[in-house]
Amino acid sequence: MPRIIPHLWYDDNAREARDFYCRVFHQEQQNKPVNFDGTPSGKVELLEMSLFGQTFNLISAGPYFKFNPSISFLVNCNSEEEVGRYWTEFGKNAHIMMPLDSYPFSRAYGWLEDKYGLSWQFYYTEKATQKIIPTLMFVGENCGKAEEAVDLYTQVFGASGIGAISRYEKEEGDNKEGTIQHIDFKLEGTGFAAMDSGYKHNFTFNEAISFLVECRTQEEIDYYWEKLSAHPEAEQCGWLKDRYGVSWQIVPQVLGEMMKRGGAEKRAKITEAFLKMKKFDIGKLLSAYND
Repeated sequence: MPRIIPHLWYDDNAREARDFYCRVFHQEQQNKPVNFDGTPSGKVELLEMSLFGQTFNLISAGPYFKFNPSISFLVNCNSEEEVGRYWTEFGKNAHIMMPLDSYPFSRAYGWLEDKYGLSWQFYYTEKATQKIIPTLMFVGENCGKAEEAVDLYTQVFGASGIGAISRYEKEEGDNKEGTIQHIDFKLEGTGFAAMDSGYKHNFTFNEAISFLVECRTQEEIDYYWEKLSAHPEAEQCGWLKDRYGVSWQIVPQVLGEMMKRGGAEKRAKITEAFLKMKKFDIGKLLSAYND
């Protein structure tokens, strides 16, 4: 079953951010950074972290993309005290979107952008089975398409399904009746959430947060590429954008293994090879590695 891994793009402080998240969430890390050169960003540092059993990739690769709230990470907390503890730590030098308070849907909830610009929602609940939930917010031209997008994703990926759905029951501010207030779904066994927002926002999906799909075979790469890619001009080095502008990376599992295992010379050859590609070709990557 392919893994779907959130990929976070930083300018030059991915390692600092990883250390901060791991300290606050009390998660030990043993993964070493992988460095490679010769990219459009020059020298790049790629890191991996595991938070409550969920893998995240972080990259320091230049000031090309900025985080925004179109994709946030909802942290399910089993006590109000836990919500407050994370809120205190993340709230330092943060931008508050929804203040920590009691709401109809939770006795303790708050939404902020941390000091790195990444959005987090802290939520008290007694029912969570997954600690951190990537949450997509459909705004602007995408508003009203959350349900359509979830239908697409659950058709494309296996081990998928749609859970609880809540809709706006009437016109609430700029939100239209019947659009999605919140929807839970799973892709390859991983929990996600989505929502529509009719309010005016000055952001939408971009490459700062993408979802990396680890594939075992070329057939899997071909399948996901065909099903998801909707903007040919965005195809580069395994990256694509779907019809809603969400960025995905369709990547062979063996690529990560080669980058970690190979020395600087091997990494340079692989980098030179994949920079010429749009969709990854496993055979050509292996040839570059073994050359």
